[in-house]
Amino acid sequence: MEALRITLLVLLVLSSLLLIPLVLLHKGGGGGLSDMFGGGITSSAGSSGVAERNLNRITIGAVVFWAVVIVLLGLIERVA
Repeated sequence: MEALRITLLVLLVLSSLLLIPLVLLHKGGGGGLSDMFGGGITSSAGSSGVAERNLNRITIGAVVFWAVVIVLLGLIERVA
């Protein structure tokens, strides 16, 4: 049981580190902090529609994986 817990913790750290750049790669929605740091200036030079959709899919998949790992860790902690 301890090996599974350690494996899930490693997966949680790796998926968390993967989510950070995935979220930061998204275009800003306009207004707010993204415009403060130059997001409004480069909005016309953003990625294409297909690339943005693929980035969304990858990000959603990573978030679902991250959430499943957290739930599994919680179940293991509750059983132990």
